[in-house]
Amino acid sequence: MHLTPLLLLLLLLPVLSVLSAQTVVTVTQDAPRPTSNPEWETDDTFVNAVLNTTNTYRAQHNASDLAWNRTLAAYASAYLDTTGDDCLVAHSGSPYGENLAKGYPDATASVAAWGDERGGYSFDAAAYTEETGHFTQLVWKNTTDVGCGRKLCADDAWYIVCEYWPRGNVLGHFADEVDRPESPAARTLPGVLFALLVAGTFACGMTA
Repeated sequence: MHLTPLLLLLLLLPVLSVLSAQTVVTVTQDAPRPTSNPEWETDDTFVNAVLNTTNTYRAQHNASDLAWNRTLAAYASAYLDTTGDDCLVAHSGSPYGENLAKGYPDATASVAAWGDERGGYSFDAAAYTEETGHFTQLVWKNTTDVGCGRKLCADDAWYIVCEYWPRGNVLGHFADEVDRPESPAARTLPGVLFALLVAGTFACGMTA
């Protein structure tokens, strides 16, 4: 029997209707952004990372452990809120000691960047320099408290601000407040570990 095109279409309509009802439509959604390092995103982990790294460096320079200070942390976080989506890296003008860093993979690496400035510090000259000011504040013996905030910027880089009290880097007191490292190994090992940690990962880390 010869079927005309019209008759063939009429016979196929029920089949096409069933196929249409069973069509699976896949909706593609943007994949969620991978979770950043928990040192950034989890409060307790962030605090512990800052304190552990800070106090490791301080112990190597005969300085006592710092305690976490919520008032300092609140100040740092409030300041970060004023820096805009692009996170302007500039000091706040606070009455506290202050270290800034942006673009490092986690809080540990950020604090290590400050601590590793000691490679350029002259313990004989015992004076402030812009190149080593983060380090000297970090291990300043008279400082007792630290509090930090962090913010994810528009360029997907994390920005950390830490406040210290009493503030360090007081002119005329560097010889008493910044001790030499306890051993040569203490001066070089953290720098090696830090280099291994961030090599090939971040080239844009900056401090201020």
